Amino acid sequence: MQLNLTKPVVFFDLETTGVQVGSDRIVQICLFKVMPDGTELEATYLVRPTDDSGKTIHIPDESTAIHHITDAMVAGERSFKELAPEISAFIGDADLAGYNSNKFDVPLLVEEFLRSGVEFSLDNRRLVDVQNIFHRMEQRTLVAAYKFYCGKELDGAHSADADTKATYEVLKAQLDRYKDVPFVDRDGKTSYPVVNDIDALSRFTCNAQWADLVGHIGLDKNGHEIFNFGKYKGKTLEQVFQKEPSYYDWMMKAEFPLSTKQVVMRVQRRLVEERRKRDQEKLQALKLKFEG
Repeated sequence: MQLNLTKPVVFFDLETTGVQVGSDRIVQICLFKVMPDGTELEATYLVRPTDDSGKTIHIPDESTAIHHITDAMVAGERSFKELAPEISAFIGDADLAGYNSNKFDVPLLVEEFLRSGVEFSLDNRRLVDVQNIFHRMEQRTLVAAYKFYCGKELDGAHSADADTKATYEVLKAQLDRYKDVPFVDRDGKTSYPVVNDIDALSRFTCNAQWADLVGHIGLDKNGHEIFNFGKYKGKTLEQVFQKEPSYYDWMMKAEFPLSTKQVVMRVQRRLVEERRKRDQEKLQALKLKFEG
């Protein structure tokens, strides 16, 4: 089955120095772009990981054991900051798809763009996480998913190019397999979510209860930002920052992803603006009182 697209979608996969979005770096990225007319474009980059000062970062042995990318292999490659404009241009306004991408690849990609100072917005960009379809419908790994849906063994697993193309093939096979197959959610509501439509797939695979990209900040039933971790889990950020202003400072200094800190700053700015308005209203009330 061919994808029914109204705009391009880029399947992508990252190999990294580790699994911490806030501190680890990309060492390889593969981008596989599918156009509405079926045209396919591909770009793969080895990336020299660097810290904020531009100094090369060592790839830990445990990470190399998984993706087989060594320091020597990336020594002569460009850093992500150098590649960022080219990668952003390749992606363009396309939607994004991947395997476990909503939880890890998308947040880390955004993080790298933020570090590089290159604008890369997720606004008007749908995200499709093929792993979420698989886990919610079958609950297995990419290697098993490829064998289960495509009937083939996945050669070269944990290399960005092999994993990216396998993800693309798995999604197409999922669309065939789950056409007209019902899904019952936790509330007992039945739907038919796996359809050949990127918008519907994005809604099915994205976690609407997250305010940030990695799930540190959630949303309550009223849409207020709440903590999903620590001693204030379940409390709104507004409540905590009003009661304990130093907690905001701690979050901004700690190793949270920049995308999480953006949410935190947005809440803080909202609080400051609300405080400013209250002060203006009090001042105006006092002025009217004295004038009267």
